[in-house]
Amino acid sequence: MIESLGAIFSWLIIVMGIALVVAVAGLRLIWRQIISIQVPAEAGFFATMHYIPLPMVILLDLLDFSLDIFAAPVSWVVLERLGLPALRNKAAIEALIPFTQPIPVFTLAWIAARLLKLDDSLIKQIPRS
Repeated sequence: MIESLGAIFSWLIIVMGIALVVAVAGLRLIWRQIISIQVPAEAGFFATMHYIPLPMVILLDLLDFSLDIFAAPVSWVVLERLGLPALRNKAAIEALIPFTQPIPVFTLAWIAARLLKLDDSLIKQIPRS
């Protein structure tokens, strides 16, 4: 039993490492495309989801999966540099919640925002200073 747990743990580490390499390489490849997106400053989470492309949310989910709880500060910095502050808090909270790493939360939110036509019109936004 100990050997099988060790094998499972080894495979998990390998898969997480591959996910990290793919996430970093992918973000590097699409960085200029994402940085050129003009998201309004008052846009909330769901409104921002309408501006960003699907590959970016998939890469953010891979980054979250590969870094586990350590994804919170990394995601925060990446999203800040990309000019997507509406996604920072959600990424940090999702990264800190245990056992959500295998669930592609951002990808599901992106799909929901588009299919269900979700936006932030019903949510009162607090003006940023």
